[in-house]
Amino acid sequence: MRRLTGSLRARLLWFLLAAIVLAAGAQALVAYRTVLAEADDIFDYHMQQMALSLRAGLPPSAAVGGLGAAEQNFDFVVQVWTADGVRIFESAEQAALPQLAVLGFADVQARGTTYRVFSMQTRGLVIQVAQDMAARRHMAGTLALRTIAPVALMAPLLMLVVWWVVSQSLAPVARVRKQVASRQADDLSPVSEENLPEEVRPLVQELNLLFDRVRHAFDAQKHFVADAAHELRSPLAALKLQVQGLQRAPDDASRELAVSRLVAGIDRATRLVEQMLALARHEASLAAGAKPEPVDLAEVARLAVSDAVAAAQARGIDIGIAHAEEAVVDGQSEALRMLLRNLLENAIKYTPVEGRVDIGISRQGDAAELTVDDSGPGLPPDERERVLDRFYRSGESQASGSGLGLAIVKSIADLHGATVALDQSPSLGGLRVLVRFPARA
Repeated sequence: MRRLTGSLRARLLWFLLAAIVLAAGAQALVAYRTVLAEADDIFDYHMQQMALSLRAGLPPSAAVGGLGAAEQNFDFVVQVWTADGVRIFESAEQAALPQLAVLGFADVQARGTTYRVFSMQTRGLVIQVAQDMAARRHMAGTLALRTIAPVALMAPLLMLVVWWVVSQSLAPVARVRKQVASRQADDLSPVSEENLPEEVRPLVQELNLLFDRVRHAFDAQKHFVADAAHELRSPLAALKLQVQGLQRAPDDASRELAVSRLVAGIDRATRLVEQMLALARHEASLAAGAKPEPVDLAEVARLAVSDAVAAAQARGIDIGIAHAEEAVVDGQSEALRMLLRNLLENAIKYTPVEGRVDIGISRQGDAAELTVDDSGPGLPPDERERVLDRFYRSGESQASGSGLGLAIVKSIADLHGATVALDQSPSLGGLRVLVRFPARA
């Protein structure tokens, strides 16, 4: 039973069968009680008319003859008593019905059953007409059975129709189950929504969204593994060479130079790993569909400037917020802080000593814009799109880097539905990075 009811088809069939049986039972009960009430009214009237017909003083033989058919079919009993309590007539032998002191209708227990008795007095006589209640119940039961007989005969046909309708309705669900069951572990293509019921389509849509998020997570993992295998070879090889150079250093001066180079190589490798992990983390957040929250861009800018001010002061670069209008976007505050921090680090790295880096926040209609301008050499127009790719380094730049800073910016912008555009700074002459955020929902 548990196995059957675990199936949606079996559960529907069992419930519908129970509903049909309960409906038939309720119909039979209502029909029985209705017929019984109507039979009581009809037979009570018939008993009353029979007693009234005897009031005219008909000969007992005529009365009995007239009652023969009714007595035979409906178990009527007629008794006539004198005022002294002497029974002078009875239509059935050994009826043994007591004389009632109360006139009218009454229920009497006699002969092991219940009789419905009507009594009336006329010309010094008491006339009683009685009927066994079993006859009324039998007739009501027969009529109720005739009422539900068509339903009982049609029940198997109704169940076949219900089974066919339920099976046809659940056929698309079975098709989806077969599609999912026959897939390979790496098959994350969308499940077909064709001909699905409205109640099932949202479930399949959510399943397809889940497949899409898992596919993006797998892609991010593959990219990270591939990038790590490709990009870590050179730093690790360089570190190995620097360690060997340190081992072969002939004097203290050479040893100190080798140590400084080794430390610088470790710093570059550490920075590369940190940026790769940050990129992988935000790509995973993009795939997981993290829930956004209101973020104030001005507060994000202040925090990012505090993160980058030490590096700017070390090179004598003037860094700050040139202008900031009120702008709130939907997103993740830590991710946006990392986006702006990477833009500032990139600007500081390529801006000459005693240069300048400005941050601007403005609104354009319902959209918000974040700009970072620097007084550095800028980028040629043909490289402004390519530098957003991971591990791409500008050919004109002499600064060292991993080529991941702007790639992380692009990844976080995609996470927030924003666009990134690079152009020449109209105020400082170097590079301008413009991040345009969409209007809030």
